[in-house]
Amino acid sequence: MQPYSSKDMKRFNHLLGEIEGVYHHISYKLGLSDSAMIILYTICDNGDSCPLQDICHRSGLSKQTINSALRKLEAEGIVYLEVMGVKNKNVCLTEKGIHLAKGTAIRVLQAENEILASWQREDVKMYLELTERFLLALREKAKEL
Repeated sequence: MQPYSSKDMKRFNHLLGEIEGVYHHISYKLGLSDSAMIILYTICDNGDSCPLQDICHRSGLSKQTINSALRKLEAEGIVYLEVMGVKNKNVCLTEKGIHLAKGTAIRVLQAENEILASWQREDVKMYLELTERFLLALREKAKEL
């Protein structure tokens, strides 16, 4: 049977897997589960709170995984949920959560920003444009599957 992936797609998938592996290693090294790190990261990327709906949308995690991780973070006193209307909730960091985020998710955000700041502006722009173009095209192809 002939392989279906092109050489470029194999390299892309390898790099994507390696990047995910680095993020997993960072989470482990900083003492967090992947899902807890993603939730803290998403909140910090938004400020010190974030609508639950946005965490679901931006994280790529299933609602069940997010809810399970949030329950654990709530029990540890890291986050609390704030009711925002009938169906919406906001996930907020507690003082303990802000302290934890400073040593974990915020450090990751700073590292990422340092990396992009070290690149030529045109390279950053091209990287983001190509990544977005791939994402949009993949979404369209997903509709066909």
